[in-house]
Amino acid sequence: MSIAGEMIVVKDADALSQAAAELIAARMTGCKTPFRMVLSGGTTPVAAYRKLSRLSGLPWGCVELFLSDERFVPPDHHHSNYRMVRETLLADGTVQPRKLFAIPTDETPGSAAARYDEILRQQYGSSELEAGAPLFHLTLLGLGDDGHTASLLPGQPVLEERTLWAAAVPKGRDEPRITLTYPALEASVLTLFLVSGIAKRDALVQARGGGLPAGRLQPQGEVIWLVDAAAAGV
Repeated sequence: MSIAGEMIVVKDADALSQAAAELIAARMTGCKTPFRMVLSGGTTPVAAYRKLSRLSGLPWGCVELFLSDERFVPPDHHHSNYRMVRETLLADGTVQPRKLFAIPTDETPGSAAARYDEILRQQYGSSELEAGAPLFHLTLLGLGDDGHTASLLPGQPVLEERTLWAAAVPKGRDEPRITLTYPALEASVLTLFLVSGIAKRDALVQARGGGLPAGRLQPQGEVIWLVDAAAAGV
């Protein structure tokens, strides 16, 4: 599957969050245990998580949640993706997933990444990815102005990692980070990118053309880019 995939353009950021919530809900409907879903961090998915939490009748009891990446900060830190998910998707207690696997942020970035790598392999049931057996059913990703996705940051050694499923990214940002790697992110039935705002326009074009860290992702399954009009340039 080309990274270009399908692009769906909506009017604005509010329409983007609503469309994202509805698309995710549709993919969850009728799911079988476990339905493994990766949640993106950052600001773009915040409204989508809130809208998703208000949709009734979803089979959260079969859903296992993972994070695409995490800043190496305490779980109550204002930069924590785990905290953001707790305060949006899980805020009112109506969403009760089967499991939520937060990325550890104690000891060292390297040891924390190794522990998350082991969690992924345990949940998958094998230490090696197998063709036709995806690690995830839905992977939600964003796109940075510089073309990064998850914490696959430009110029960092993690871009060449092909063995680990989770790895530390000690440089490239103010705090060290831990990210899922290309092999893990690519092993998904659906990869859903959310892209909002005029500042993402150039990165979107380049990524869909195969450039930048996001464009180097080669998902095994379906790819959908959910984009607002400002990012799409229409």
